[in-house]
Amino acid sequence: MTNRFAILCPGQGAQHAQMFDLVDARRREDLFARWHLEQALGMTPAAALAGGVVFANRVAQPLIVAAQMAVWSVLRDLLPAPVLAAGYSIGELSACAVAGAISEADVIALAASRARLMDVCASGSAAQAMLALPSLDGAQVRKMIAGCDLFIAIETGKDSVIVGGAREAALELQKTVHRAGERACLLPVEVASHTPLMAAAAEAFARELDMRGLRDPRFPVLAGISAQMLYRKQDVLDCLARQIAETIRWMECMDACAEAGVTVALELGPGTALSRMMQARHPDIQCRSIADFRTIEGITKWVERQISHNHS
Repeated sequence: MTNRFAILCPGQGAQHAQMFDLVDARRREDLFARWHLEQALGMTPAAALAGGVVFANRVAQPLIVAAQMAVWSVLRDLLPAPVLAAGYSIGELSACAVAGAISEADVIALAASRARLMDVCASGSAAQAMLALPSLDGAQVRKMIAGCDLFIAIETGKDSVIVGGAREAALELQKTVHRAGERACLLPVEVASHTPLMAAAAEAFARELDMRGLRDPRFPVLAGISAQMLYRKQDVLDCLARQIAETIRWMECMDACAEAGVTVALELGPGTALSRMMQARHPDIQCRSIADFRTIEGITKWVERQISHNHS
């Protein structure tokens, strides 16, 4: 059996103060300086990691991308070459950098721009929010949100979606869902990502991407909005811009990994959301997150074991 290894890059929600700990301190400081991370964050990385500011959109997006790129900078020479990369929300930007379509320094700056453009877009309207509905299917939810200022932002499973839109409408929907005995959870996100409310940010971000000069990826990236494999820089650019204001079809992305013959997948963290979703939907794919391990060696040994087990 041929092993096919994939990298998964998550989005916001699980960031925490220790998310750079797998990378040794000296290397970390060197990367932060090389990437001008303090400039991208508007504060020192240490300040960004302290307290609740880690969940502020303008801090969260560049910080998450930096954490993913830092651990990838250590892992990439120790792991098999991936056959594809996929990213969830802001993670799609990291996935494109993992695949070599964007340089490491550029991807940090782009993450900061993306956050700023989305914040500017959100500031021109009423407060926004995102609400996870883990036990309702898309058709049900579409009926419930018809006519109110909410949109399906992410399809995570057959019976699981995330909606985004006006905060007031999200709170009303949460009450309705709770009254029906179902779960509804507000996410620690301040903007209605992946909804038409972000259209102006998507247009502006397309211009930012264009100025940075992307390259064709070394291996394909899965587009969040279509679950299609992207091989050309122009397609990468288009999809990275469009996904800010269009629905992310993550369930289809997981299925596309399986259809591409992926046998082993590693989530770059923070958190374990993508690996847990993949395990639930495609148990044949061996999938873990770096968050499951205490050392780089632990990660590489696990990947090696899966590869040799699948070969035997």
